[in-house]
Formats: sequence, C-alpha cells, structure tokens
Amino acid sequence: MKTPLVEMDGDEMTRILWQMIKDDLICPFVDLKTEYYDLGLVHRNETDDQVTFDSAEATRRLGVAVKCATITPNAARVEEYDLKQMWKSPNGTIRAALDGTVFRAPIVVKGIEPCVRNWKKPITLARHAYGDVYKNVEIRVPGAGKVELVYTGEDGTEIRELVHEYAGPGVAQGMHNLDSSIESFARSCFNYALDTHQDVWFATKDTISKKYDHRFKDVFQEIFDAEYADRFAEAGITYFYTLIDDAVARVMKAEGGFIWACKNYDGDVMSDMVSSAFGSLAMMTSVLVSPAGVYEYEAAHGTVQRHYYRHLKGEETSTNSVATIFAWTGALRKRGELDELPELSAFADKLEEATLATIESGRMTKDLALITSLEDVQVLNSREFIEAVAEELKTRL
Repeated sequence: MKTPLVEMDGDEMTRILWQMIKDDLICPFVDLKTEYYDLGLVHRNETDDQVTFDSAEATRRLGVAVKCATITPNAARVEEYDLKQMWKSPNGTIRAALDGTVFRAPIVVKGIEPCVRNWKKPITLARHAYGDVYKNVEIRVPGAGKVELVYTGEDGTEIRELVHEYAGPGVAQGMHNLDSSIESFARSCFNYALDTHQDVWFATKDTISKKYDHRFKDVFQEIFDAEYADRFAEAGITYFYTLIDDAVARVMKAEGGFIWACKNYDGDVMSDMVSSAFGSLAMMTSVLVSPAGVYEYEAAHGTVQRHYYRHLKGEETSTNSVATIFAWTGALRKRGELDELPELSAFADKLEEATLATIESGRMTKDLALITSLEDVQVLNSREFIEAVAEELKTRL
C-alpha cells in the first residue's frame, strides 16, 4: 500500500470480529497501512468525542476509510459505560463533517434468495441523511388557536403561512432542508453512479409537496442537466425521476441493478425493506460518499450487542461477519483504484469471492443457515467462519 487507510475501530461483537478479520484475512496477505482511530465508546468518552471528529478529518485528508460498527448511546448506555454525556451518533458526526451520502446495497449470494422473486441484481439505496423529520421542530398544540410558519429575513422581510387553525388540541411540526445539502446529495448520487456504472432513480412527492419536495426534484434535474447528462450518455447509464409511490411499484417489478435515491425518511424506511427482502441486514454493505470524492466503508448493521454479552460469558457465538469483511474489501479496492495498485483491488475481489464461495459451499453462520435454500449446511461459529474464508482465500491467491 502507498497511502494508509483510515481505520475506525468500534464496539462490542463487531470489534471482536474486526480483529479476527485483520489477523486472518488481511494482514497475512497485504502490507496493511492504516491511520488508526479508536471509536469504541470508552475512548470516545475519554476524548470527549474528539476522536470522532479527528477520524472524519483524517478521512477527508486520506480519502478512504473503513469503519467498525459503533454504539450510539441511549440512557441505558450512559449508565452502563458511566459516560460524561449521551454522545451523538459517530455516523451522524462523520456524515455531517464529510457532507456525505450513504449508499447501502445487499450482498447477493446463491442460497440466500430475495423475497421478491424477480430481483436478480442488488438495489443500491442512497439516503439523503440530512434534515426533514430528523431535524424537525414539534409542538403539542394544547387547544384552540393557530399555528403559523414564519420566515424573517435579515433585512426584516417576512413570509408567513398559516399551517392550521385549530379548534381543539392537536400536533404540529416544522421541517427544513438546505439547497447546499440537496446539491451535495445529487452530486454524490451522480458521481457514485458513474463510479459503479449504475442507473439512478430518484423520487419525491412533488405533486403534493409543491415547494419542499419540488425543490429536491428541481435541484437534481438542474445539476444533472448542467454537469452530468453528457457523462451519463457516454457511460451508457440513465437518470430517471418519478413519484415515490410510482417508484415503489416499479422497484417491486424491477430486476435491480440500479441506485434508488431517496429523501431522508424514505431512505430510512426503504433501506430496511430492501435489506430484509434480500435476506439479511447482516448481508448489507454501506459506504458514505462525499461530493468531493471521499469514501468511508462500513457494515450496515450494529454492534451485535446480544452476541457480545454471550461472548463475555465465554459462550460460543455464530455472528455473521460478511458485511464487515465487505467493508474492508470495499476500502481496500477503492484505495487500490486511487493509488493505481491493481493488485490491491484484485485482492479485495478475491476476498469477496472467497467469502461468497464459503457460503455457497454450505458453510455459514447460524443466521444464514436459518434462511438458506441450500441443503445439508454446516453451521459455523464466529471464528470458524472466518477461518473457513481464509482457507478458501488461500486457494485463490
């Protein structure tokens, strides 16, 4: 390797798997160079979360990162870890720092069949991870009265819209978004489409939301026409806009193989639907892509808390490490592409092939054994599965 990867360590069972993957699947075969950041909750607490900001800055500087799953603390975690405060989601902090869009795609393997029978290729879900209901302001309306939406410009200009005249109790919420964030979302989607050679579908409800959602539609179209139309034509890929309900209907009948760009809430819901329908959240990749061309790879799932507590008791676990393996392969492949090291990218391809071949041979973790269409499968524990992948990998190198 020429340029180091940014390595962000994490929490609980995924932290255990992280070290196994490095020890058995990467370090014996690759001259691995990383700039290491411990994003485990204990160290985040010790550094007042500064380590998270430092890791994001390193990612911006070095261009490619690989991240282990991390705990986003709730009240129970604050007590369990004796935290100074309820620290924010590391993923949210890194997304904001890099102005990135999250792309999630299922890992397709023989024997784990999609619930939707005509899905033949992965559907990549691009979620705009800013604003909307996730940064909303809400009011519990106590009784009769009116709720208004008011904008006051720096020059004193006022725009006022009546939300509702209440005859009795109710609720109200206000949401916002930014042109700059929508523009970054659009560019990230179009750049990633060119990078992965996939069509882009985008959908909102602009017929109902004639200003808010329509702004998303307009920004995407303006940027596509001005900056990407010719490049898409040269690449032989397309950009397609439709209403969100039409998109859902089309997706159910499509073969897959495209990027489905969604607003924040739509992406939150649809990414879980797509991952579940393809088989398992443990078989879902996730990459954060910034419009500046910075990439951060991770598994789409969490820290597997339940298995970790069993591990601490000395009990055997059968934890699926596939998405974490693919986080490493994604980062190594991208590092190879950017540094013009084809042998590094080729190694990433071989490690993915070995992982899938292990499953297709009938050797898999318990979660996959419960849903596979293969017969006479062998259920492996967490370490045994990684060792089986290592054996398969050696035959390909």
